[in-house]
Amino acid sequence: MIQQSDSTAVATPVQTKQHTATNHKSGYRSPWDIIKTLPATATPWQQDSAIRANYKFPQVDWAHYHNPLRTPTTKPTGFGKMNLNRPLYYSHSLVQPDSIYRPEYATYRQGVAGDPVPYSIASDNLISSVLIACFVFALIAIAKSGGFIRRQFKNFFYTQREGTTEITETSSELRFQLFLLLQTCLLFSLVFFFYTGNYAGTSFTVPQYLTVGIYTGILLLYFGVKALLYAFVNWIFFDKKKNEQWNKSMLFLSSVEGIALFPMVMLSVYFNLSLQTTIVYTSVVVILVKLLAFYKSYLIFFRKTSVVVQSFLYFCALELMPLGSLWGVLVLTDNYLKINF
Repeated sequence: MIQQSDSTAVATPVQTKQHTATNHKSGYRSPWDIIKTLPATATPWQQDSAIRANYKFPQVDWAHYHNPLRTPTTKPTGFGKMNLNRPLYYSHSLVQPDSIYRPEYATYRQGVAGDPVPYSIASDNLISSVLIACFVFALIAIAKSGGFIRRQFKNFFYTQREGTTEITETSSELRFQLFLLLQTCLLFSLVFFFYTGNYAGTSFTVPQYLTVGIYTGILLLYFGVKALLYAFVNWIFFDKKKNEQWNKSMLFLSSVEGIALFPMVMLSVYFNLSLQTTIVYTSVVVILVKLLAFYKSYLIFFRKTSVVVQSFLYFCALELMPLGSLWGVLVLTDNYLKINF
């Protein structure tokens, strides 16, 4: 017996438990029935002990028990593990156990969210690295192949006589021209990316660098298909020597086209050159290259026959029509890559 200051007797938990067990009746007893058998002075802790003495509470290890609410447990469910003992309605926990998961703490964003910084190629490390690498490699290649470039410029406007021995290109000079052709494709893809980003928005379903890579691949395919068309048509109508002269001239023109575009692209990327100026400059370069190609095709294939109409048809069929098809494919690809709201 524990004596209080007012000499009121309070039953201990042990006595309460014995008293409850003595007055236990058969059948189901509600918690209220159990509490009524206790003395009026029983504390809440004593009432709880009495209820626990009359009920069998199962000991559940929640760490190994099924979690229907998908709340964080002590162990992760594990991905890719199959267990046939799991119930049919089992699913992974929405939040796997994490040391920083504290649901009792509420977090709030302070202030108002600002506008995200728009995408810029100047801040894209990958594309900037590619442009710088192209600049460095082009400088090295031009320094080592300066004589080759001067010889090509000289021979471009000069028609060799029959029986004249041609100077063959070395493997390094051929690799240099192929590198410049790849650079031309990259620069044209960047110009088209500037155009679509300004007039059609910059929301793509894929990353921007992948978009530029897709455009570059399409341009490479364009040059490859055009070379095959030229090879097939020229093989039918012209001799082998003229075909070789034409192939060298077209490869040289495509390489020079990339060199002419490079300063403008660098100004657009890093010095915010206006898009109108970029489009005008690119159009002038493309038109000038096409005129030079028309002039060279006339010198090689049609100078002796003096048939201007046939040379014009040849130029339109193999030069202008592929160019129009390229524009349509680029626009269609851009529509597929855009997010249309």
